[in-house]
Amino acid sequence: LVWVLVLSLAWLGPALGGEEEDGEVVAEEEEEEDEALSDELEEEDGVLVLHEHNFARALREHQLLLVEFYAPWCGHCQRLAPAFAQAAAALRDASSPARLGKVDATAQTALASEFGITSYPTLKLFRDGNRTHPLAYTGRMDAKGIVGWLERRAGPSATLLQDAAAAAAFVGSQDLVVVGFFKDLESEAAQVFYEVAGDAVDMTFGVAEAAEVFEAYGLSADTVCLFKKFDEGRTDFPVDPARGLDAAELTQLLRVHRLELVMEFTNETSDHIFGAKIPHHMLLFLNKSSSGQLALRDGFRAAAGTFRGKVLFVVVDVAGYGADVLPFFGLTPADAPTLRLVKMENNRKYQMDQDVFSDTAIRTFVQAVLDGKVKPRLLSAEPPEDWDTRPVKVLVGKTFEQVAYDETKNVFVKFYAPWCSHCQAMAAAWEELGERYKDREDIVIAELDATANELEDITIHGFPTLHYFPAGPGRKVVEYKSKRDVETFSKFLENGGTLPEEPPAVSEPPLN
Repeated sequence: LVWVLVLSLAWLGPALGGEEEDGEVVAEEEEEEDEALSDELEEEDGVLVLHEHNFARALREHQLLLVEFYAPWCGHCQRLAPAFAQAAAALRDASSPARLGKVDATAQTALASEFGITSYPTLKLFRDGNRTHPLAYTGRMDAKGIVGWLERRAGPSATLLQDAAAAAAFVGSQDLVVVGFFKDLESEAAQVFYEVAGDAVDMTFGVAEAAEVFEAYGLSADTVCLFKKFDEGRTDFPVDPARGLDAAELTQLLRVHRLELVMEFTNETSDHIFGAKIPHHMLLFLNKSSSGQLALRDGFRAAAGTFRGKVLFVVVDVAGYGADVLPFFGLTPADAPTLRLVKMENNRKYQMDQDVFSDTAIRTFVQAVLDGKVKPRLLSAEPPEDWDTRPVKVLVGKTFEQVAYDETKNVFVKFYAPWCSHCQAMAAAWEELGERYKDREDIVIAELDATANELEDITIHGFPTLHYFPAGPGRKVVEYKSKRDVETFSKFLENGGTLPEEPPAVSEPPLN
């Protein structure tokens, strides 16, 4: 169900308490702890355990040190821990100069403050003992991603191609390589290229400055070339003499053009499909076991080139890996072949009035969506027969408008996902709230399954999301962001959609 979750969010992320202790005892314990800590470097699962006393030594002894600043209670940190340990082992086995370390940022507050740690986990790379300008980690949060990112920084990020023969061998060595042609490898543009190469660890980079290499590839000026053994084979990105190279722009161009013109959605390609950050996805749902449906890819492919970089064209096999995403579109395998376009920023889905699979029809439809001439197709479940007789009204897409924007009612709506544990945890409180207000004519407590129903003007990005729709004209919406308990909900409702300000605490005067 990877794509269902990714789509519902992408197409669509406790403080520990304790008993107070006597101040004198705490002070003694802290003093003993300070005496116990030294600059010795200890490890857990191959990862250096760092604190204020040994951090400087770790920087001195390790040329490349990637440090995770974590909180023990953080779920993301807990999930990262096994991958971090695997990466540490892989780097050790490869005799890499890079090491991994970790800092409990909740205990080592001075280090957390020094490096501006505000969220967990935060990973920073320290190079050559320099602690004033660590590099933020930008790779994937898995063992392979961590190792690849560090290896790229341990050595040159791009291979120097000294002559035409070396360049030809490099270009032919893989299905996709990137070569930067620069007359001066010390130039600002070349340095930007090296920076991009250091971050894009899932691509292989080379550089060339020799005149014979420029000539071999028909170039006379600085150019970045993407060589690939599919589609057009080569894409050139000339360096603007005035603007130079922009790292973010080049990174995005490479992400877009490294993809095949038409991608098939598989386990192997899903990361690239979403990682390309292309604003629209045009999807052809088909059954690959049907030769007639497979033939529809020709028209689909013919239309794709017109929109490269703006719309990513994707084939989804309804009888294969793509089957799990069908509910997100309200589809079943029997609906194939069919076309849908998804606007990534708000998960809006668009459908032709009739499926027509010619390249002309597809181009016309896609352009009409881009021009804002097509309305989205919104999913809606059917309302239960007793939806408006329950204490908590069960809304669907078809009934939402008439209930939420009723000018005579104050409507409090929970947008949830059936699989969401946070939604499940607050379900009892929401039912109790519904019971409390079931006899109030002016207040409605409701809920809507946001995975099965879509709304034109409201996009839900996380679950549960709570919105309050006050009575009166103007279609006002207030997002509720406070405590999720019945009493706080009630205070919010009784105060007209805002929480009353708590009076400041008044301390008792000291007794004389």
